[in-house]
Amino acid sequence: MPGPESVETTLPPLNERVEAPPTYRPQHSAVAEWRPITEADVDAVHAVLRASDAVDHPNYLTTREEVEDELGFSFVDLERDTLLAVGHDGAVLAVGSILEPPRQITLVREFLNGAVHPDHRGIGIGRELVAWQRARGEQKLAALDKRLPGWLVGYSDTRAPDRERLLAAAGFEAVRWFHTMERDLAEPIPDVVPTEAVRIVPYASELAEAVHAARDAAFLDHWGSQPLSEEQWASLIGGTFAPEVSFVALAGEEVAGVVLSDVNEDDWEAQGFSGAYISTVAVTRAHRGRRIAAALLSAVLHESARRGWQKAVLDVDADNPSGALGLYTGMGFATTFSETGLVREY
Repeated sequence: MPGPESVETTLPPLNERVEAPPTYRPQHSAVAEWRPITEADVDAVHAVLRASDAVDHPNYLTTREEVEDELGFSFVDLERDTLLAVGHDGAVLAVGSILEPPRQITLVREFLNGAVHPDHRGIGIGRELVAWQRARGEQKLAALDKRLPGWLVGYSDTRAPDRERLLAAAGFEAVRWFHTMERDLAEPIPDVVPTEAVRIVPYASELAEAVHAARDAAFLDHWGSQPLSEEQWASLIGGTFAPEVSFVALAGEEVAGVVLSDVNEDDWEAQGFSGAYISTVAVTRAHRGRRIAAALLSAVLHESARRGWQKAVLDVDADNPSGALGLYTGMGFATTFSETGLVREY
């Protein structure tokens, strides 16, 4: 995709601002071996994440394809950017990775992903894992000559407070809050007419490139957001992506807005209801304030209700600059859970 890959700032290069620490060597009496994750470990990693999901946020579960995608990204060095904790009985106790998305326009982000199996928490394995992740993240930042802010980023569901405490102890600051919101489809759904002449059409694969570009443009003023690489985009519209409940707003032939949804029936039992997860709501800045986002949401809600589903779910940044929280509340969504974004800035 065309477009700038960075912007100039007055900051010194990251390799002058961040000192690369020595590689951290985790140690714990319950762990017989700390080693990199391999492609053969997908099922073991998935098992740990699913066990953790069931405790930390049972309403959404990591899929095996999501694990495969992350471990298969070309920008992930399995040997250096991943870690597995293996117990003395051969069981996997914890998994971790550092993920640096490649398209960096205004910011470089190093994401701390992973989890400790619930059966092995509270004994210090998590501290060792986060210490390794912080050191590896700083090494990656220190290897770059970009004049951009550098962030180490971690997320914590408020139902899993130990995760936030671990990150805070490692020097991370809680800086952003996100709400999970649900909408009961049994309630009346408004028919919304945009104040601009746009066509709301179902998502189709021939629109993929234009939708990707519009999504990236719309999200540039969102907290921490950067354009998605082709691999990340393919992951977003792969797996549980549901084109049948995804829609595009066209102003002539231009993509003015988009709503993308996922359907993962494995989530429904723990959620207690059936329905779609709305992963993306985006309207480009030139077309905002014209009820396009509301019209796109209305299309998803109507189609979901037509299919007999019970609720629609989405996540929102509580401080989203486009007024998304008010939009969703106005469309009948209500907050159910929250997540904290924690950052170390460089």
